[in-house]
Amino acid sequence: MKYLKASAIEYLLWLYILGCSAWLVFRLEVVTTPAPAWLILLPPVAVGLALGACKGSIGRMIVRPETGSGHQFWKWEAALGILISSVVGWVIVEVRPLAFLTQAGNAQNIIKGIFNPNLNQLMPMLAALMETIYLALLATVFAIPFAFLLSFFAAKNLMYGSPAGKAAYIFIRTISTIFRSIEAIVWAIIFCVWVGIGPFAGMLALWIHSIAALVKLYSEQIENIDPGPVEAIKATGASTLQVWRYAVTPQILAPYLAFTIYRWDINVRMATIVGFVGGGGIGLALNQQQQMLAWRNVGLIMWLIAIVVWVMDIFSGYIREKLVSS
Repeated sequence: MKYLKASAIEYLLWLYILGCSAWLVFRLEVVTTPAPAWLILLPPVAVGLALGACKGSIGRMIVRPETGSGHQFWKWEAALGILISSVVGWVIVEVRPLAFLTQAGNAQNIIKGIFNPNLNQLMPMLAALMETIYLALLATVFAIPFAFLLSFFAAKNLMYGSPAGKAAYIFIRTISTIFRSIEAIVWAIIFCVWVGIGPFAGMLALWIHSIAALVKLYSEQIENIDPGPVEAIKATGASTLQVWRYAVTPQILAPYLAFTIYRWDINVRMATIVGFVGGGGIGLALNQQQQMLAWRNVGLIMWLIAIVVWVMDIFSGYIREKLVSS
């Protein structure tokens, strides 16, 4: 079984390498006809079966790391994978260092606006900034109770004791992963259609994304608690809720507060982005001013955002430091 797992890992690795190489050859017009699918899918099978038995291969190092000591072939495989990924990424992203160095004049008006902000617009922009801060705050506050409750069901050490618990764990983890993988800006688009353009839509977008993110952070903290108090409470015949209340909760409160403050910090930054699609706050104002090419107003908004993020970084870092040291 371990040989098959190692061979499967090797097959996927070399399928990726061969597929990327074929794509590069076609993209760079070395050949004009795409390679047939079988020519990409079949050769890695032989390579995977051969390297699955090689002690120094990546597959064997992952499946049975103790057998790979003294063998260095996996390093060459890793280097080749990194190299091909870097080349493919360079081509796909169309990296152009020369354009970056020689065409700075295209951004001349933007740079002038940043260093010459329009202070006449300070008060209305401050109002939009306050909207952004409170939008992020409410999204975080409303996410806390949902994430706190769901995190217990998403902790493997608490839920794997029964089939029902395991099913609940898999379900909550899957849903939170899906919701977290959808960026807040996409949620903002959905909620702008649902409830209309404005800060409420932005708050809902950050709220749903915050729940999913905090469930992951909270549940992982529960999985790292000291099992001693849990076993001691269970030995007294306590119920599941009593175990959670008296053995788990006291160990996670300080980390939970630190994670929550950190999430608020993140939400303040993300609130700017969701504003671009109608989620309200300073992001909406930034999008409007950018469309009107009012670069001095854009510069003012950028400075305000930078100052708020800087203050939030200092504040959240100070609070987290106090919580950790307490």
